[in-house]
Amino acid sequence: MTQLTHRRRFLATSAAAAIAVCSAGPVRAADAFRIGLIAPLTGPFASTGKQLEAAARLYIARHGDAVAGRQVELIVKDDGGNAEVTKRLAQELIIGDKVQVIAGFGLTPLAFATAPVATQSKTPMVVMAAATSSITESSPWIVRSSFTVAQGVAALADWAAKNGIKRVVSLVSDYGPGVDAEKFFNERFVARGGTIVEPIRVPLRNPDFAPFLQKVRDAKPDALFAFVPAGVGSALMKQFSERGLDKAGIRLIAEGSVTDDDILDGMGDVAVGVVTSHHYSAAHNSPANKAFVEAFAAANGGRRPNFMAVGAWDGMHLIYEAAKATGGAGGEALLNAMKSQSFESPRGPVQIDPATRDIVQNIYIRKVERINGQLWNREVDTLPMVKDPGKTKP
Repeated sequence: MTQLTHRRRFLATSAAAAIAVCSAGPVRAADAFRIGLIAPLTGPFASTGKQLEAAARLYIARHGDAVAGRQVELIVKDDGGNAEVTKRLAQELIIGDKVQVIAGFGLTPLAFATAPVATQSKTPMVVMAAATSSITESSPWIVRSSFTVAQGVAALADWAAKNGIKRVVSLVSDYGPGVDAEKFFNERFVARGGTIVEPIRVPLRNPDFAPFLQKVRDAKPDALFAFVPAGVGSALMKQFSERGLDKAGIRLIAEGSVTDDDILDGMGDVAVGVVTSHHYSAAHNSPANKAFVEAFAAANGGRRPNFMAVGAWDGMHLIYEAAKATGGAGGEALLNAMKSQSFESPRGPVQIDPATRDIVQNIYIRKVERINGQLWNREVDTLPMVKDPGKTKP
C-alpha cells in the first residue's frame, strides 16, 4: 500500500467514525468503558484544552468507539484552568459517572490538585499535557503521555554551549514547569561553561513581558532563553521584536512551547531562525505523523496539531491498549497495563518507564523556517530516547 493510499484511508476512516461518534447521543450503556477528559476549554489556556479534546476525539474516530467489547464513552469537562474545579470534576466523574480512567490536565496545578483524588479512589490518571517533573511522584496512579520540561531544556543548554553562546538571561513563567525550565537549563548551561547573567520569572496569568524584556536588552546577553506555556509564545515574540532585542543582536532560544505549532505560523518573520528543543513538531518527517497531521487538519478546519494534541493522542493509545490487555477492566490492572508500553507515536518512538510511570522519548533540536510560505519547526538534530533528568542523575 502506498503512503498516499494509507493516508487517504486514514482520513476516510476518521471522518466516517467521527460522524458515528458525534451521532451516538447521550444514551449510556451500563457496561460502557468511560474516559473522563478534564481540560481548560475556556479561559486563557483554552487553546490547550481544545487541542486535547480534538486529538482524543480523533483517536476514537480512527480506532473505533468500542474496546475490549465495551462501548467507549468520552466524557469531556471544562475546568477553565482552575485547580479546585479540576479536582471537583474528577470527583464527579469517578463517583457519579463511574469512569474507568481520568485524563487531560492542561496545567501542572490542575494535575497536582487531582492527584489525591486518583490515589484515594484508585483510579488511573493519564496526564496528557502538564509537564513538571514531580507530577508522577504525587500519586502512584499517574501515568504521563506528554513530556517533562526538563527533558527538552537540558538538551537545549548543551546545544547553546556548543554553538558559541556564552552569556544568557533566562526568562520563564512563574509556576512549576517554568521553575523546572529555569533550574535544568541554567544548571546544565553553567556546567557546560556558560554564564547566566540573570534569571527572570514573569507572572503566569496575563503577563506583560515588556518591562522584563527591557531588562534583558539592557543586560546585553548573547541570548535569551525563554519558557512560557502553550499559546503565550505569540505575545512574547511580539514584544521581543517591539523592544528591539532581535535588532540588538540578542538571540532567542526557547523550550518548544514558545513556538507552539498551533500558533507559530501567525508569529511572523521575528520567529524565523529561533532555535528550540522539544519532543514534537508537526513537521516531523514520518508516515505516522504525516497521516496524523492530515487527519487532524481535516477534522479541525485545517488546524495543525501541536504537542498537546500528540500528548492526548498517545494518552488515548495507552488507555485503549491497556483496556484491550485487561479485557476492559479498570483499577490496578489497567494501570499496570499502561506502565510498560512502548510504541511508535506521531512524535517518534516512545515508551513508559515502569519505574517512574513517565514517558521516555526523542528530543529534537528545531529551527523555525519558512517552508512553502508557512512557518514550521524543522528538526535539525535528534537526541534519542531521553528520560526525565528530573528523575535521573546528571
